[in-house]
Amino acid sequence: MATAVITGSARGIGAAIAFRLAKDGFDIALNDISEKSFENNDITERIKALGVKCEKYIADVSDGKQVESMVKAIKDDFGSVDVLVNNAGITRDGLLARMSEENYDLVISVNQKSVFNMMRYVVPVMMKQRSGRIINMSSVAGLHGNAGQFNYSASKAAIIGMTKSAAKELGSRGINVNAIAPGFISTPMTDALSDEQKKAIFDMIAMKRYGSVEEIAGVASFLAGKDSSYVTGQVIEISGGLSM
Repeated sequence: MATAVITGSARGIGAAIAFRLAKDGFDIALNDISEKSFENNDITERIKALGVKCEKYIADVSDGKQVESMVKAIKDDFGSVDVLVNNAGITRDGLLARMSEENYDLVISVNQKSVFNMMRYVVPVMMKQRSGRIINMSSVAGLHGNAGQFNYSASKAAIIGMTKSAAKELGSRGINVNAIAPGFISTPMTDALSDEQKKAIFDMIAMKRYGSVEEIAGVASFLAGKDSSYVTGQVIEISGGLSM
């Protein structure tokens, strides 16, 4: 059975991708930063109910030593790492002129360095297998920039450069590397926006609605599957025709 590792997968987009890949037949290694992330959360049980193996691994993916230990444990437990989804991410929004160095560094570390850490330790496993799929979560903010998200936009733009570089380095080894750039996706965070904020967002979206986590998971399923075997180094924007 092939194994998929999804970081930041206790809830939201990460959990939706994990569940969809489990439906596709992958064994699943979940990851998040703390046990608390999985509280009041049935993602592990929902995946196991599909008849696949599912384990959760607590690690801070911005910490290289924790990632090294986690990847070794996953390889020992599952035998292979066939799909890696780098989904872990945070926001600490603010205008450039008011942004603290602490908030800049934290977002870069969690969003960008985590991708380096995970790829650094998973790629050797995939190289030995001579196969693998890596899916990195970027954002429309990384493609177009977004006022008030200087740090977040920087981290997500960097992920695009990392994706394209890794695709060129790893293509001959049978490893495909692609990125997904979601737009405004319906989550508890977007649900909390005011009506005025929602209208401003809707006015920028051609389809006049938020996306769903399941729509992101569907594209991840494509990139993890056989139908994308000749796709690498690409950034797929899922934004409903967003104009930023």
